[in-house]
Amino acid sequence: MSSLENTELEFARRLRRALDENTASLPPATVDRLAAARGAALARKKPEAVSAPVFVPAFAGMPAGLPQRGFEPRRRWSLRRFALAWPLAALVVSLIGIAYWEDQQRTAELADIDAAMLSDDLPLNAYLDHGFNAYLSRAH
Repeated sequence: MSSLENTELEFARRLRRALDENTASLPPATVDRLAAARGAALARKKPEAVSAPVFVPAFAGMPAGLPQRGFEPRRRWSLRRFALAWPLAALVVSLIGIAYWEDQQRTAELADIDAAMLSDDLPLNAYLDHGFNAYLSRAH
């Protein structure tokens, strides 16, 4: 919500609270006249036309002075937020997928090394000897 909408909502709340507090002090004749006026106003009220939403594409080359129809300001804002959230969500999902894939690759490499070590004829203590590691690095 924008600060203007917040200000309008706060004003409406204060106005409603003030009206509610002062209705008890109105004389009964005034309350009857207000009820009759409200009934007359509701009787004369025209039914609201129901219309389907019209979506108009917004082009990058559209001049700024032309009015854009079809979207209400709140709906346009929610669509814009949704449009900004999609790339962010795709980025997060892809980063999680990449991290998972790299973890699987690292696990597979360690499993291959462990399998090679366990299938070899040398005892495991030979791999713990630093001199033997130097020998293996020179040998390959």
